[in-house]
Formats: sequence, C-alpha cells, structure tokens
Amino acid sequence: MAVGDRLPVHSHARDRFGERRVGAVLIPPIERVARTGSTNADLLARLASGEHVGESHWLVADRQTAGRGRLGRGWNDGQGNFMGSTVVHLTAADPSAATLALVAGVALAKAVAALAPGLDAQLKWPNDLLVGGAKCAGILMERTGNAVVIGMGVNLVAAPELPDRPTATLAANGAAIDRDRFAEALAIAMIDALWTWRQEGIGSIIRAWLSQAHPAGTPLRVSEQGIDGFFDGLAPDGALRLRREGGETMLVHAGDVELRRPVEEGN
Repeated sequence: MAVGDRLPVHSHARDRFGERRVGAVLIPPIERVARTGSTNADLLARLASGEHVGESHWLVADRQTAGRGRLGRGWNDGQGNFMGSTVVHLTAADPSAATLALVAGVALAKAVAALAPGLDAQLKWPNDLLVGGAKCAGILMERTGNAVVIGMGVNLVAAPELPDRPTATLAANGAAIDRDRFAEALAIAMIDALWTWRQEGIGSIIRAWLSQAHPAGTPLRVSEQGIDGFFDGLAPDGALRLRREGGETMLVHAGDVELRRPVEEGN
C-alpha cells in the first residue's frame, strides 16, 4: 500500500459499530505514512499552516521517531503497533473540550472490545487503557484554537519497558489484531462516541466510560502530589472522584493517576 493511501473498507469493521445510524457506516478517511516524528505534531502543524483537516480524518504512522505521551514521556514506536491522531473541531454547543479524553477512552475501549472480546481491558482515568492491570494504550490531547488533536498509541504487538509502571501488549494477551483493521474499528468507534458526546451529552459518555473502567474501590495514587485513595467514580464534569482513607472524597481535575500496587504499600 502506498504512503498516503486510504485503508480498505472491511465489512467486519462495520458490524460492531454505528448501531444508532441508519444505513451503511463508512470508514472515515485514514491517511497512512511510513515514518514521521509524531502524528500529533504533524496534524498540529497542518492546522497552524491554515490547512483544513477534516474532523475524523486520521493520520496513522508505521513508525514514529518522536512519539510522546502525557508529561513529555516518550512512546514506543514498535512496528505493528497503532500510532495515530485525529482532529475534533469544537463548536459553541459542544460539551467541555476537556471531556474529549473520556470520549477517546470510550472509543478505544469499544474498538478493543469488538476485536478482542473477553480480553481483560479496563480504562484508567484520565487517558489509559490497561490490560491485566498493565498499560496497553495511552491518549494525548493537544489543542490549537478551536481544534483538538487527539493522539492514541496502542501496544498491539510491542511494548516499552517503563520504570514506573508495567506495560502489556494485546498480542501477548491472546489478541492478535492487524494494525489496519484496528485503525478502521477505532475510527468508526470515535465517530460513534463523538455523536454520543454531542447529541446525548457528557453524562452518557461518563456512563459508557465507567462501564469500561476498573471497579470502584480500586486503589489509586495521584503521582505528582503523592495522594493515595480509592476510585469512587467520576463527577458530572468528568473529574475523578478519589475517596481518601478517612472517608472524605476529593475531586481530581488533572494529574497523573496510577494504580496503587502492593510494592508501594510495603508488602
């Protein structure tokens, strides 16, 4: 397939998404490049230059040389993994742009669930997908004007070794998924999640997110502040509800939140 070609439409990608729409669901435009620094940076540069990048257009790279996650972390560019970005153009009627992280998480979880049913995959606030408690995917959002670029990296076949958290791949957990097939499923799931966000509001997205998240009571730590607590759901605006040992609940609107593991508790 040549660089810049759109990926083919497969019927299996349509079968699991778009149930609320009448008629056929078409795969959004997916542009593939063999190598780039960062798909997020590329789309941001296009927007900054005045180029129109349509909503739900995806840029997917075979390899990234400067991929990154939250807080400036690098992100593995293993061949066969999914590394891609898309654009959302905000309107005055849209819910808070910050809640797009939840929208992206819902789409990511739906795509994985459709292609790997039965996999132990769970969302972790604000922007990770865990498999067996280990990080398998991440989401990075960057805004320019009224456009939000959303990048996702998914460990389909390879995972980096990180010093502060375990990582996982879908392949090692019994889910061998072709990158192009995954791109199609994710693109359609993102359209569906955006439709829900705009037409039904953030409440519907929160309910969908919670249905794919780790259970209430999961021990968590807000890394920057060193604050420990337990997952207590999400607030109506999408903030994390963290229940402290004493029973009080605090709201976390931004931060790096990790699962609190036995080694951290001295066990």
